[in-house]
Amino acid sequence: MREHAIITGGSSGIGLATARLLASRGIAVSLIARNQGKLAAAQDGILSQGNGVGEVQTFSANVCNATELKEAIDAAAARFGAPSWAVSSAGMVIPGTFASQSLEDHESQWRTNYLGSLNFAHLVLPHLAAAGKPKLVFISSGAAYLGLYGYSSYGPSKFAVKGLAESLSAELKSRNVSVTVAFPGDTDTPQLRAELPKRPAVTSKLAGRGVMSADSVARGIVAAAERGDLEVTFGLKLRLLSRTHSMIAPLFRSYQDWLVRRFGEPS
Repeated sequence: MREHAIITGGSSGIGLATARLLASRGIAVSLIARNQGKLAAAQDGILSQGNGVGEVQTFSANVCNATELKEAIDAAAARFGAPSWAVSSAGMVIPGTFASQSLEDHESQWRTNYLGSLNFAHLVLPHLAAAGKPKLVFISSGAAYLGLYGYSSYGPSKFAVKGLAESLSAELKSRNVSVTVAFPGDTDTPQLRAELPKRPAVTSKLAGRGVMSADSVARGIVAAAERGDLEVTFGLKLRLLSRTHSMIAPLFRSYQDWLVRRFGEPS
């Protein structure tokens, strides 16, 4: 039986790169995103990869809307069968300091990043249970390890995704569902290009200059999920942070405080 992957946020960025990689292995791919035009372009791009590419279908749905999302997931599974891959990649970021942002900025990121992940996991789980050795993948962020200046709205939503993945990893073992959560840093995506001009200076200094390609992040995610790893990080800085963040946190906060004094915005 052919494998099937359902991917939210599949029309661009890490979600699309993961879809291209899985499709290149002959896996049937169902892409879920809000914008039908971007979905159509993504589908065409994957199919243009050439021989060996699996089938691709698209569904327009907002992960914040459980009714829409359920309809998309059920329709995807009805056509291509139970998914052996479920990748929650839909996300958004609005950088800015806590006081400068509206409640809507905070709420929209929480709804998309955390509740969107929760909705997807809850609705896809019955289908995963029917597949052999299914994999459930979440995209968190390097910002989930420490509270970062300029990410007081984004960071907590990704902290929550990390906690959800860790809990589900324990709970779903009895169902033979493997859970992986990824912690990418800056990745070359349309979302990053839109975000960079809006970042506070301190946030940019903390992030540094390194940017990974979406394809390299996708390769790391897929490899980690196939190994059954719970966590996957990228780059030396994030790998060290993932293992030592409780020890490094005081030093990091001191450095961040210095940056805030030098580059921070008035409160």
